[in-house]
Amino acid sequence: MNTLDSVIGFFAPETALRRVQARRALKVVAAYEAARPSRLRKNPADNRSGDLVADGDVETLRGQARHLEQNHDFACGILTTLVNNTIGPRGIDVEFQPKTREGDIHEGLAQQMNDAHQEWARRPECTRQFSWAKSQRLLCNTWLRDGETLLRHLQGTVPGLKHRTPVPYTIECLEPDFLPVGYNDPSQRIVQGIEKSAWGEAKGFWLYDEHPGASLNWRMKRRRHSADHIEHLKFVRRLHQTRGVSIFAAVMNRLTDIKDYEENERVAAKIASAMVGFIQKGSPDTYDAESYDENGNRTLAISAGAIYDDLRPGESVGTLQSNRPSGLLTPFLETMHRMAAAGTMASFSSISKNYNGTYSAQRQELVEQWANYETLSLEFCAEIVEPVTRRWVQMGLLADAFKVPSDVDPSTLMHVDFITPVMPWINPAHEASADETLLENVLVSPQQTIRRRGKKPDDVIKQTAAWQQKLKASGITPPSKRTAVPAENTESE
Repeated sequence: MNTLDSVIGFFAPETALRRVQARRALKVVAAYEAARPSRLRKNPADNRSGDLVADGDVETLRGQARHLEQNHDFACGILTTLVNNTIGPRGIDVEFQPKTREGDIHEGLAQQMNDAHQEWARRPECTRQFSWAKSQRLLCNTWLRDGETLLRHLQGTVPGLKHRTPVPYTIECLEPDFLPVGYNDPSQRIVQGIEKSAWGEAKGFWLYDEHPGASLNWRMKRRRHSADHIEHLKFVRRLHQTRGVSIFAAVMNRLTDIKDYEENERVAAKIASAMVGFIQKGSPDTYDAESYDENGNRTLAISAGAIYDDLRPGESVGTLQSNRPSGLLTPFLETMHRMAAAGTMASFSSISKNYNGTYSAQRQELVEQWANYETLSLEFCAEIVEPVTRRWVQMGLLADAFKVPSDVDPSTLMHVDFITPVMPWINPAHEASADETLLENVLVSPQQTIRRRGKKPDDVIKQTAAWQQKLKASGITPPSKRTAVPAENTESE
């Protein structure tokens, strides 16, 4: 209702109502059918900005997601599957590729940098509790569960901090609780704890000194940290959205319902398993109160092969029929698991542990699903791993942690291959045969094939050379050509 309708409505409500109804009728004629509300379809809509939508719900969703991870095995399994396929068991590894001025890889410098980075990666974070791979897994788990995570760069001289390696660089991993959602100051362009420029670029992060949920939260203070020292990885689906939302947001109600349903079925099955017998009495005339004990109880000993020979006239023994667990439990949960998998970018087979199907079906699911895992891996790599690697190289140069020869092109020191998790094999014989065909036709390089298996080419070459030397020293002559016998595919297509 516009202003004119409001004025008319004050003096003539019926006239104003007819005006509004007529305007709506004209609008409906030109509207999409999906936009027309009806008795059966209310067409809910929310055209607020991403920040306004998330402002009051981010912390609530975060708490519910943590509760599900702690108390629901299925939700915990979804997160574990996502982290395992996004980060991998060894984390997203790096392989430095510095080049000479002629464009060739400088093997000596590359080895120095790889060795120095491997030493730094043993305990790179400020608490000295986790390796770089474990830190990545925790950051990824926090990112997906809470919707966002933060990483702070600690470079050079930091009060109270001693760097563990010659490279004066340490990281600090932070949960999103350190960044207050409710802190807004339009005068300073602070939105949900993040200070922005007129273009929306993050300029500063106002972080708590202590976790607001810790026992010493009464001591916490909020301080500004330059955005140059903070990495903010967030899970968003809206442009201009400041804070991230849990990946469970769209399926949280479904997960809670699954948990409640499974618990009810377990309780029902547990009760049904305790078989209860009852005595069905006949005519009331046969009831004799004097035959019961002083407490008025009468019990029958139930055991295997027992025969009841002390029943009263007109009595019979009956048992309760058990129909638990329900025969519809498995198909219902499978459907719910498929819907949960679709909403969390996870694989149905992996989160439900249901691997039924032919090779072709499993292969199709893996190929389509791996795009989701690879998307998450590349996003995590671009927002966390690459910035950390760049800072490490910069601080390593300043600290002379590795010597750069004069024939190395300085602009190539940041050339790095990131080794993300690779798609696993379903049929090793088929996969190996395909790689061999690609190599024979020069469609891929041996280095690409090795990296696709999650290995480093230099490590493979060194290990192979060392093995050949051991064979030679032992007087063993390896066969010049190995003949692979393809395994028969006994699975039905």
